[in-house]
This record gives sequence, structure tokens and C-alpha cells, in this order.
Amino acid sequence: MFMATLLGGLIGFEREWNNHAAGFRTHILVCLGSAMIMLLSMYGFSEFVNEVNVRMDPARLAAQVISGIGFLGAGAIMRNGSAVKGLTTAASVWVVAAIGLCVGAGFYIGSFICTFLVLVSLHLFNRWEKHLLRRRRYHEVELTMLNVPGALESVIRVLGEFGVQVGNLKMHPTYEDADTAAGPDSMELSLLLNTKKPESLILVYEKIAALGVIVSVDAKQFVVRKHGSVTTIYE
Repeated sequence: MFMATLLGGLIGFEREWNNHAAGFRTHILVCLGSAMIMLLSMYGFSEFVNEVNVRMDPARLAAQVISGIGFLGAGAIMRNGSAVKGLTTAASVWVVAAIGLCVGAGFYIGSFICTFLVLVSLHLFNRWEKHLLRRRRYHEVELTMLNVPGALESVIRVLGEFGVQVGNLKMHPTYEDADTAAGPDSMELSLLLNTKKPESLILVYEKIAALGVIVSVDAKQFVVRKHGSVTTIYE
């Protein structure tokens, strides 16, 4: 159980360090609980071995852990529009449960190797992935601007000056007054941006905000991955 606490804590510390939903204590509890259930399945029913029609199956409780731990993973996954966040953390919780089962079953070599590979995947591969997909990162910007002539044109002009490509644009009028015949008071824009120089986006947002027609700016970063004809956007 102490070993399960250690291995689960190592993975949980990496998630906690990067400010994810399921962190240090969550991973420890999942790994420790899985190890305890595995120990219970192996040794907790030994006094019933000699009973008539009793069949011992140490893998029975372990199988329920693998399927039952999904509710914790579902709690770590959050969806915001087209963005999905928390998939990696949910997967790490599931793997930590498997590590706990390995520790409880005495399969220490497998648990250590799995912990090492998980840490490599979460830390080193994360940096490599960010470097490899740096040009495929999209930034979703939600703008609220006054409904005045030339406002949208001025925003597009600023984006063009910095070489920012607009992948998608959605526009929604908003009405603050009861009288809608006079037209919308403001416009809500949702822009999907792509640029080869992400560091320049701060200057882009500052220049857009300084136009005098912008009420608010909300920016998010995503990675777009295509699987055949299906496009998924991950935050």
C-alpha cells in the first residue's frame, strides 16, 4: 500500500504541477484504493476457500475496478464548445488504477515500468508534442464589439497586419434594448485563428482592444487533430 501511494503520488504530482483537475491526492487515492481492492480479492476471502461450491477468482474484483474507475475520469473531462479538456488526466487516472492493481497483485516490475512510461508520456512527450504541433495550434477568440460601421473591417485589418489567418468566423448580434427595430447594440464574434508566430498574438489582442469598438476579448488555445473526415479540437 505504501508503494501504491508512492507510485500514484508521482503521477499525481505531475498532474498537480500542471494545474489539472485530478491532481496529487486524487491519483494517490485511486492507486491506493486499487491496490487495496486487489489485496482484498487475493487474501480477503481465504477463509471461504474450503466452503462447498465456493470458487475463488482474484481477478473478479480487479475487473470491476477497471470499469468502475471511469466515473472519476468522466469527472475530469470538461467540454467547452468545440474544445475538450481533461482527456489526458482522465487517462492517467485510469492507468494509475491499473498500477495499483499491479502493486496489489505483487507485480512490482510491471508497476514500476508503467509508472516510468506514464511520467515520460506526460512530461517529455508533452513537450515534444507541443513543439511538433506548434504550427497546427489554433486560437479561438471571442470578441464583443459595438455595432458600428467598419468595426469588423478594422479587426480583420489588424489580423492581416500580423499575418494571422482566420479559419472560421461566427457572428451573433446582441440586443440590450427592448426595441429591436433599431438593430443590434453589439456583436459577438467567434474567430478561429492560426499563426506561425503565436507569441505575436498578445500584441494582436492589445491592438484589437485599442480600436475603441471592442467591449471584451476572450482567447483560448486549441490543437486541431484530424482522424479521417472527423476533426476534433483539444484545448
